[in-house]
Amino acid sequence: MFYWLFYEKLFHFYTPFRLFQYSTVRTAMASITAFLLSIVLGPWLIARLRQYQIGQHIREDGPQSHQKKAGTPTMGGLLICLSIVVPTLLWANLKVPSIWVALTGLVSFGAVGLLDDYLKIRRRHNQGLTVAQKFTLEIMAALLIGVLLLGMNARGGYSTSMNVPFAKNFKPIY
Repeated sequence: MFYWLFYEKLFHFYTPFRLFQYSTVRTAMASITAFLLSIVLGPWLIARLRQYQIGQHIREDGPQSHQKKAGTPTMGGLLICLSIVVPTLLWANLKVPSIWVALTGLVSFGAVGLLDDYLKIRRRHNQGLTVAQKFTLEIMAALLIGVLLLGMNARGGYSTSMNVPFAKNFKPIY
């Protein structure tokens, strides 16, 4: 969004916005945004998870040392996914299809984790999805990403070429 706003729309009126064309600048800004989001939202999210008693359930027959983990807030992946998705949507060039493939992968695998944690909380048990269910959902997510990459390759929007940093004219030997 900021790439589109600052570089594509406003850079013609204010030339310092030209800086936003560089992926390194946008990556640094996205990293700072992710850091700030996790610092600001982390304590709030943990407090809400504790308030609603959304925590780990420990097996009764497990080791006694694990019992102290009971009630530890679960669903921390929400904060991680949020701290990746929001800065990406803010700072990335959203016209690049590979950004959407990466976000699709993150969100789809995050959804599997969310469903697993939700089932653990709902059942008040330490098991959410079975191994077979989780593996099936992860295979489906991977197939979705594969189909997206195949579609991009068919349109010429995906390349398997390798980028070597600091080597502008790198030619791989086959």
